[in-house]
Amino acid sequence: MAYQRACTLDDVWEGEMAEVDVGGHVVLLVGLKDGEVRAFQGMCPHQDIPLCEGRFDGRTLMCRAHQWTFDARTGSGINPGDCRLARYPVKVDGDDVLVDVEGVQPLFAHT
Repeated sequence: MAYQRACTLDDVWEGEMAEVDVGGHVVLLVGLKDGEVRAFQGMCPHQDIPLCEGRFDGRTLMCRAHQWTFDARTGSGINPGDCRLARYPVKVDGDDVLVDVEGVQPLFAHT
């Protein structure tokens, strides 16, 4: 795995999200309610709308365009339930948030 520095913990607080570029991938970082950081593809699989323009309540992500929603722990689709976000491995080293994009490709929806 080739982890790369994406940002610091100060850039992605609990309940917030941040879009970063990691190795040419648009990555959305989310700060979960328990302080854990997750990384997903930054574009909605429906119509390539940046997810950072949507809403995040600490548990679910919602795209601004058509209100597609995703579980922020897993990337699984909630509405609709048969889609998902690609998830990137994350680790924290001190204050640095590291993301591995190697071998992970964004997913696209059925419609």
